[in-house]
Amino acid sequence: MAGPRPVVLTGPSGAGKSTLLKRLLQEFDGVFGFSVSHTTRKPRPGEQDGKDYHYVSREVMQASINQGEFIESAEFSGNMYGTSKAAVQEVQSQNLICVLDVDMQGVKSIKRTELNPIYISIQPPSMEVLEQRLRERKTESVESLQKRLQAARVDMEISKEPGLFDVVIINDHLEDAYEKLRGALLLEIQKVKDAERA
Repeated sequence: MAGPRPVVLTGPSGAGKSTLLKRLLQEFDGVFGFSVSHTTRKPRPGEQDGKDYHYVSREVMQASINQGEFIESAEFSGNMYGTSKAAVQEVQSQNLICVLDVDMQGVKSIKRTELNPIYISIQPPSMEVLEQRLRERKTESVESLQKRLQAARVDMEISKEPGLFDVVIINDHLEDAYEKLRGALLLEIQKVKDAERA
């Protein structure tokens, strides 16, 4: 796949991944692109098909996975999620750094492909802080909160595996976490800017 190296961004729900990503996209407008993931879950209020996710049926998604059209896919809370090869190529063809926001299962799947991305893990300072952040969102049922916390425990344990990530960022202070994220990507950002000038 031609174009700048993609970035695989992972971290438990509530670690601050979306907040950090928003800042990155604001500061470096026109440098990053999102591969739009597929999911079998229903859209939430305000979400748009093709922008937030490609919303598909389980049958359609499973058929595409079976045909090898996905880089990674996973099941979470009874819904399937995944990243298609076409979605990543679409972003790279525009000379943009493709951002892949995946879970730990996704990271392991991508490791088995020829994608060669930069692997970055965003982690909360502690499980207590994570739980507090998730509760403050008021978007989770008790059951869903417990599922997310359990997934986060597993996530944080796996992320300690040597060589799994190029960069692990503990999001304790947003400014520091952002500087680390920015620093990890500056080389690729520069490549995109140089290519624009060429």
